[in-house]
Amino acid sequence: MRTDSAQFLRRALLADGVVSGLSGVMLVALSGPIAALLGVRSPGTVAVMGVALLVYAAALLYNARRELPRRGEATIAVALNVAWVVASLAVVAAGWLSAAGNWAVGLVADVVLIFAILQVVGLRRMASEPASRPA
Repeated sequence: MRTDSAQFLRRALLADGVVSGLSGVMLVALSGPIAALLGVRSPGTVAVMGVALLVYAAALLYNARRELPRRGEATIAVALNVAWVVASLAVVAAGWLSAAGNWAVGLVADVVLIFAILQVVGLRRMASEPASRPA
């Protein structure tokens, strides 16, 4: 039986997994055009990021499908999302991308930050559930 307190976290992980998976597919399938838009010289770099996102998405979806998501794995997802946002800010600040690339990376970082916040809320809701409550 799925607990109500875990439902919010499962949905946040599921949404992040779906968006990350779709993004990964796009980065792999359209690595050349996306690299050109971003101002990245190597489409291979974009494709590698896409593959990494596909692996990340699979892990998120696996955890989201559990009756009770593993807190440790969800915490790692939050940490990776925060790292993505920080790295995005660093890339934009370094000036490595085109103007369009900076906007795109900034918008993606905003979405990733929202997923991190939603996952933290889900983790807190799970933590607030009394241990004696049956699952």
